Amino acid sequence: MQVVFHINEEERWHMILSNVNNFLAEEADAKISIVANGHAVNYYLNDELSDKILNQVDIVACQNSLNKQKINKDRINSLIRVVDSGVVEIAKKQMEGYAYIRP
Repeated sequence: MQVVFHINEEERWHMILSNVNNFLAEEADAKISIVANGHAVNYYLNDELSDKILNQVDIVACQNSLNKQKINKDRINSLIRVVDSGVVEIAKKQMEGYAYIRP
């Protein structure tokens, strides 16, 4: 199973991480990607993502959003993959068969 979670609001991170952990508990072999854009990219400055999430989930940041929030990608964890456009990344994932979830 392949799933892409989309988040664009910083205050929704706790909910999305709970959803991802619940999903992995049920489907341990699932391929999961979290794509953050908008204000949600600010969460990456907190360095609060667990090692489990960083190692089991493809964590993605939108470069356009990082630019708008004046965040240099060198300030976020190197395990976070930066793409030019979060919405394009989501569309690509959907074309690859990923289910889209935006809690």
